[in-house]
Amino acid sequence: MAKDLLSKWTSNDSANLYGIKEWGAGYFDINPDGEVIVKTTVSGKKVEVSLMDIVSGLTQRGTQMPVLLRLENLLDNQISLLNNQFAKAIKDGGYQGNYRGVFPIKVNQQQQVIEEIARFGEKYHHGLEAGSKAELMVALAMIPSTESLIICNGYKDAEFFDMGLYATEMGYKCFFVIETPSELPILMERSKALGIAPRIGVRLKLSSRAGGHWQDSGGDNSLFGLTTSEIIDIIDQLKAEDMLSSLQLLHYHLGSQIPNIRDIRNAVQETARFYTELVQEGAQMGYLDLGGGLAVDYDGSQTNYVHSKNYTLGEYCTDIVEGLRTVLDEHEVAHPNIVTESGRATVAYASVLLFNVLDVTRLESRPLPETLPEDADEMLVNLWEILGYMNLKNMQECYNDALYYRSEIRERFKHGQVSLRHRALGENIFLQVIEEISANLGRLKRVPKELEGLDQALYDIYYCNFSVFQSLPDAWAIDQIFPIIPIHRHREKPERQAIIGDITCDSDGKIDKFADLHDVKHTISLHELKAHEEYYLGIFLVGAYQETLGDLHNLLGDTNIVSIRIQEDGSFDILREIEGDSVAEVISYVEYDPKDVQNQFRKKAEQAVRSGKISVQRRKTIVESYESSMRGYTYFER
Repeated sequence: MAKDLLSKWTSNDSANLYGIKEWGAGYFDINPDGEVIVKTTVSGKKVEVSLMDIVSGLTQRGTQMPVLLRLENLLDNQISLLNNQFAKAIKDGGYQGNYRGVFPIKVNQQQQVIEEIARFGEKYHHGLEAGSKAELMVALAMIPSTESLIICNGYKDAEFFDMGLYATEMGYKCFFVIETPSELPILMERSKALGIAPRIGVRLKLSSRAGGHWQDSGGDNSLFGLTTSEIIDIIDQLKAEDMLSSLQLLHYHLGSQIPNIRDIRNAVQETARFYTELVQEGAQMGYLDLGGGLAVDYDGSQTNYVHSKNYTLGEYCTDIVEGLRTVLDEHEVAHPNIVTESGRATVAYASVLLFNVLDVTRLESRPLPETLPEDADEMLVNLWEILGYMNLKNMQECYNDALYYRSEIRERFKHGQVSLRHRALGENIFLQVIEEISANLGRLKRVPKELEGLDQALYDIYYCNFSVFQSLPDAWAIDQIFPIIPIHRHREKPERQAIIGDITCDSDGKIDKFADLHDVKHTISLHELKAHEEYYLGIFLVGAYQETLGDLHNLLGDTNIVSIRIQEDGSFDILREIEGDSVAEVISYVEYDPKDVQNQFRKKAEQAVRSGKISVQRRKTIVESYESSMRGYTYFER
């Protein structure tokens, strides 16, 4: 009994296994009941809510999985943390400028998200960054106050400049960041035509580069930004037109996810030097936009690995403030207002993808017969005999022999020398050999190179109700790692090693890289499925970029979206619900007219009646079923 109690699996064991305390940033944990919880503070009171309670509430309301869950409390918390940490660093460091955060709309363009950032961020004068004409239209409508900044990046035509100039005339602080030399003449012409003085920024092409997926955002060959010679040309053009006072902002962007704080320090130091030179050239200046890069620790390792970061938010803010102040004071230049475009860190935590598991396939042997068939091929006999003589000393030799015999059996099957049943038996024997080797690897003093990782090759495939291409495009496109964890049953030990497959008909529709504190794991520990009981998984930190980048592979559309707010008493309010795409909506995106499609099907059903294949009543049932499916969810429905 004592041994059973000591070995009993607990929620804390699961927390350690999945690393939720490390990547959860204090927002996610597992309660003693074995359920994943969301933790936040409401009116100074710490509150937690079980994700299973949320799922239960949604299913009772008829909401089908998968669901993208937006947690507005966490979005608000991240905005507060960012602004408060910069305020603290500025105060502690004796810095004379202010902090002004802006959210890059491209990171998550959804109306619910932008509205909440604008609403909650107003007290911090949190602004918006627009990288296209459409995003500028959104920013102009959503910007909360004239104290909040609108930063205009990307390519800009005359119409783009006109709208930004009108915003300036209305009292908004709208900055045009010049990214290519050809933009300035257009801006100057439109400024003169409308009689509105612009606020101008220049994007610097830093020599500094950062590690990670987005390292090409910096360096001499970066896609955007101006060289030092081009910046001098712009200064001279502005001087010639008596417009140098309009140059008020210097901007750079090192990358979307900068894992190493040293890269941030180097970029700040280099940029500060450029800023002092612009002031000495006579530019009015006043704002230094350090772009994005504040990283999210997706794997919880707190390292400079591409999916992590080796610094805290406090260190990030302090290093920026101290780095700027040191250079600026050395050159006796007034401290500018600090601007950052921290998008990923603002919204990543606030979205969780929830879905159910539909089925499991296992790569494992079945019970073997007591003896082989009398007409068994010699290669089948040789494979069978390995099970009798294999031991720790000859394990590698047996592995190599098993591979050879299986290959020969497959080859002889192709030539008609081995039957289908005998081939299936050979595959089963081979799996048992591999299972026995895998089970005994831990007993070897030294694992041969050929056998390394063999224990991870015997994994299950958990087929789940979602699309990687629609909901996690970065996992497919750039091997981005997102934390994945069952949201319940954490008082049970997860005994199965698995990868995750989606419901697309594509071999890339899988997840086989998982967050780990020490390395990337190629399987995840999951529980056995129980009959007549749903098994729910959650993919966390998906709030940045994933929704808009998702595509319609296999015509699987947007998932259901639900936004909630956690209340002080531990309850939650469903603020907004957006139904996922119906089949009719999805096919309309690819140029089909749903009415025409339905009419074509009705005609085919009528032809079947005329040819005597179905009755009129059966036609009615079939057509009704077709039309109901057109109105239905594109994902698997229970």
